[in-house]
Amino acid sequence: MKNPALIADVVAMIPDGASLMIGGFMGSGSPVLLIDEIVRQRKRGLTVIANDTARPGIGIGKLIDAGAVSKVVTSHIGTNPKTQQLMLDGALDVELVPQGTLAERIRSGGFGLGGVLTPTGVGTLAAAGKRTLEVDGQTFLLETALKADFALVAARRADYDGNLEYALTARNFNPLMAMAGRTTVAEAEQIVPVGAIAPDAVVTPGILVRYLVRRAST
Repeated sequence: MKNPALIADVVAMIPDGASLMIGGFMGSGSPVLLIDEIVRQRKRGLTVIANDTARPGIGIGKLIDAGAVSKVVTSHIGTNPKTQQLMLDGALDVELVPQGTLAERIRSGGFGLGGVLTPTGVGTLAAAGKRTLEVDGQTFLLETALKADFALVAARRADYDGNLEYALTARNFNPLMAMAGRTTVAEAEQIVPVGAIAPDAVVTPGILVRYLVRRAST
């Protein structure tokens, strides 16, 4: 059984320069209190792997605003002009990855695979410096797996064993990232007794979750 940890104590374990997978899609399904605490503790030099950098002042955008991030691996930055400007100024390393490829690279990391073969990006700038393989006459890019020091995910409900249930589209990247983080931290809106979440509703099993923090009192 996992006792809910203090958010400040969990974030204090994240060193400067760590790599973080952060769930969410434009802020929906992001661990907002963990993000706020990273900003408050003035972490620096972080590598963030995420679908996007949201908008200034929203979700991962707060980390960009605070100067906490040195590199992002993401599928798009089009909604965050601050990320774009930092990239153009050479102050932020941005690796753009097609969304489906990003999801598959994270899944590969969580499943212990070396990478994924995909036709996406063949013959474009996305293929620069990457290995290609021919399979049945078709060319594929070899996209390597992604893992991170910490996976920060958000859940609608968790039980005290760390089993997680997600809400609708807030599910997005969270389950994949929970598999691919060396240390997974789950921020839950509610923490309920073991058995309150139906087995079929559990998406992330508690064995993957190292720390559990509560977003709101229940």
